[in-house]
Amino acid sequence: MKVLLTGANGYIGRRLKQKLLEQDISLRLLVRNPKSLDREIHQKAEVFQGNTFDTASLESALEGVDAAYYLIHSLQAPNYRELDRQSAQNFLDAAIKCGVKRIIYLGGLGIKEHASEHLLSRIETGEILSSRPDRIETIWIRAGVIIGSGSASFEIIRHLTEKLPIMVTPKWVNTLAQPIGVDDVIAYLESAKDLEYDQNLMVDIGSEKMTYKEMMLSCARALGLRRIILPLPILTIKLSSYWLNLFTPVPYNIAKSLIEGLSSEVVIQNDNAKAYFPHIHPSSFQEAVQKAIREMENNQVYSRWSDAGGGVDLWEEQHTHDPSTAILTDRQRVPLEDVSKEALFHTFCSIGGKEGWFGYDWLWKIRGGMDKLIGGAGLNRGRRDAQKLRVGESVDFWRVEELIPNERLLLRAQMKLPGKAWLEFKLQDDVFIQTAYFYPRGLWGRFYWYLLTPLHYLVFRNMIRSIYQEAKNAHSERKESDG
Repeated sequence: MKVLLTGANGYIGRRLKQKLLEQDISLRLLVRNPKSLDREIHQKAEVFQGNTFDTASLESALEGVDAAYYLIHSLQAPNYRELDRQSAQNFLDAAIKCGVKRIIYLGGLGIKEHASEHLLSRIETGEILSSRPDRIETIWIRAGVIIGSGSASFEIIRHLTEKLPIMVTPKWVNTLAQPIGVDDVIAYLESAKDLEYDQNLMVDIGSEKMTYKEMMLSCARALGLRRIILPLPILTIKLSSYWLNLFTPVPYNIAKSLIEGLSSEVVIQNDNAKAYFPHIHPSSFQEAVQKAIREMENNQVYSRWSDAGGGVDLWEEQHTHDPSTAILTDRQRVPLEDVSKEALFHTFCSIGGKEGWFGYDWLWKIRGGMDKLIGGAGLNRGRRDAQKLRVGESVDFWRVEELIPNERLLLRAQMKLPGKAWLEFKLQDDVFIQTAYFYPRGLWGRFYWYLLTPLHYLVFRNMIRSIYQEAKNAHSERKESDG
């Protein structure tokens, strides 16, 4: 069987990709940036560069495919509903043209008449992909609140529960939903490609019915905390979105879309999960939460909601300007003496998250707080793994754009800025080079850079020295232990 996976760098896609690689199938991946995949993945799967808005690359990836997974959405783009419809239609047309037998789509639970704009977009996508049963069969799996380490839903619930002993909440906390563990979602998706069925099929999945209030209290118990929740009818969607933006890693635009969706019930509307996938027995909410907590504590978070996000033209938009063409730069250099490139690379790749930014962390926290106040990502996204990085994932309010072992780390800023910014760490010949690039937008962009120049001098000058010293200490300790 030849299978195409789209969205392979997303939260669900990364986990499904690993499961599919373990099976006796021929796996293809359609990604915007092939560099975002590990070398091992390139050896085990066919990698096609492209996207669903480039019909030539899409048809090339779908040629000869038996089943295709559609795990794409454009939530962070302002006109995401229009983009989602166009993307789904392009994918359907190309799949039919290439003779694909089955499309497998993961959408959201909900009733169209009562759905928020976000849920409505997910439903419309499913309707488009299912609109040609005479030419191609579509298995449309619908899930509500997905619970797992790194999922947006779990991150929101966990952060609110940990940070707020008493929670004043909107009335939506009493809305019913049927959460499901991420491992169970992967199990349904994985099994769907082998299902012996030759028609369209909608499969609603979930565990027990719970209110969001019950979920937060259950999460608190799993964390060993006692919490009080006070629902108030006066809190609006806008106020609730700002609340989530301030206390969780989710930026305002995503928080707003999620909050709008919480006003309507997302519960199972059919029994097809039991009828067609009787071997899958979903874990309870409590079990899913406990597993997510264990993975976090053991540093085993495989994917996060913020992986490879950012809208339909993420890769193209990020590379509109090469960092080397930036108008304004801050470059620091240190000659390599008594330290290996491996030690330096390992050290600067540990930046962000709990490790911090190698000095002046209080300034970074102020900048992160300001970013949160204006709807940005802020610092509390942290990082997936304390030591390892991969292209496309977030590090606080940066994203890894390029990673070359023992040579280069390039981060792109995702905080709110009057322009575009990058931070590069590079090992070239016998020199360690650290460069901050800024491509300003208009007069305010230039004023912003020059206003912060004194702080940049302190922060970046101290950063390269601290990184070098820590790497030097680690290198010396390793030599002593080896000797």
